[in-house]
Amino acid sequence: MIERTLFSDEHEIFRESVRRFIETEISPFHAEWEHKGIVPRTIWEAAGRAGLLGCSIPEEYGGAGGDHLFDFVLVEELARAGITGPGFAVHNEMVMPYILAFGTDEQKRHWLPKMVRGEVIGALGLTEPHAGSDLKNIRTRAVRDGDFYVISGQKVFISNGQLCDVIVLATKTDPMANSNGISLFIVEASRDGFKRGRRLEKIGLKAQDTSELFFEDVRVPASNLLGPENGGFKLLMKNLAQERLTQAVRSAAVVEAVLEWTIDYVADREMFDQTLADFQNTQFKLADLKTEATIGRVFVDRCIEAFMSGKLDGTDAAMAKMWLSNLHGRAVDECLQFFGGWGYMWEYPIARAFADARITRIAGGSIEVMKHIIGRSLFSNKKKK
Repeated sequence: MIERTLFSDEHEIFRESVRRFIETEISPFHAEWEHKGIVPRTIWEAAGRAGLLGCSIPEEYGGAGGDHLFDFVLVEELARAGITGPGFAVHNEMVMPYILAFGTDEQKRHWLPKMVRGEVIGALGLTEPHAGSDLKNIRTRAVRDGDFYVISGQKVFISNGQLCDVIVLATKTDPMANSNGISLFIVEASRDGFKRGRRLEKIGLKAQDTSELFFEDVRVPASNLLGPENGGFKLLMKNLAQERLTQAVRSAAVVEAVLEWTIDYVADREMFDQTLADFQNTQFKLADLKTEATIGRVFVDRCIEAFMSGKLDGTDAAMAKMWLSNLHGRAVDECLQFFGGWGYMWEYPIARAFADARITRIAGGSIEVMKHIIGRSLFSNKKKK
């Protein structure tokens, strides 16, 4: 097995603390949360007390002042344990980085310490019924009215939608300018006109609340603008590489975990006077998956290194997201087959992993969009003849 050299002793100590937190605070209750379709706010507060939120947020804004590797450790360990309920990744890897990177000092000092403590839960409001991967087609409007903006529109498939206290919201401030007319706002869930819609029932990720959000003439101060007016699309593009890398990190960890579960199962499962592991078909199938998992891990770790040095570009992130998402889906499907009928039972982790895997080829930019980004990059430096 190729040794991972990314993480220091400090990161590994943190990894052990994350594992203990998952074992004591999450795993015993996750099945109950899947039935309810939501996690309790108390798990966010507990995660804040345990130092799991905002690890890479500077100390002046209430964080631990660590590097992003601590955040990736949390992503990996939740994925390895089959934990999908708490939307920590959206909070840690999407919402807080936008506020940290593009917010004013006042915005950062107001929101980030509360988010690090788990007192305030963040959501990212991008997707709409008619605009998923193609963000330039969003219809949510923000119209300037003196010292305020009036926001009207609808968002859908929003993780942490039922629990969120604050939303980083994409709107159109110039509807005629396509992507150049998008602006981001920090919107408090307590504002008049904000309404939570349905908690959506999904194929997988059943413990993670995913919701519709409605904005009916919501008035927010102009000071809630995040970054420049009409500059939101460029800000979104800057952070997309990190978001897609996070998904690739999660997929790599799930594939490794699923392989471990399957190897343990087939080594004990008896069939035709031998174990399932004794069959050549089993060995060949798992050998292929193990090889691909190792290749995926090496690529993901290389992308993490590039990200940590500020050199991860959108094309590499798209390749990582596409390749690992495809492997993720195929690995859980092929491994489930070894479990037979038991693999179809929800009580088995492999069944839940199978259901949870399908979204990886859609969320954060579909596989088709990843192919478009990668394919376009192949010709970006070619001169037209």
